[in-house]
Amino acid sequence: RPHHLPLQVAVVRRGELADAEAIGRLLHDFNTEYDYLTPGPPAIAERVRELLASGDITVLLGGQGPYGLAVLRFRPSIWTKGLDCYLEELYVVPERRGRGLGRALMEAAIETARAAGATHMDLGTSEDDVAARNLYESLGFDNREGKPDGPINYFYEREL
Repeated sequence: RPHHLPLQVAVVRRGELADAEAIGRLLHDFNTEYDYLTPGPPAIAERVRELLASGDITVLLGGQGPYGLAVLRFRPSIWTKGLDCYLEELYVVPERRGRGLGRALMEAAIETARAAGATHMDLGTSEDDVAARNLYESLGFDNREGKPDGPINYFYEREL
């Protein structure tokens, strides 16, 4: 009889000030993995502490490591009386990918945004991050304007 491991339900919780070091480490690892500059875990942790304390970011942590996170920012919507939610970061450590943690973080992010009064969520990802794009699309996100066959939306950024 084959041995079957029970399905692990990913535990997602809201990050707190005491989690700043773990959040800093995850965000540092994220930037390092994708060859982005990083000020290092202590500097990120200090900034995360400030932003959590001010309420400017909401962080969701996944797994007991934690092994992943989602960073959310809210802003007033022009089009509704609610809020818009921007998914600033979604990251799962490489050895934990493919087990549903990213999906659990995204589902928790959507519920957290709704509970905060958001009526819209947006995010950006790179064209070649097919796994992330598949996850986002499976959750109803699209990059088409107006309708399914509308023009593709582009996300632009620059240093100031």
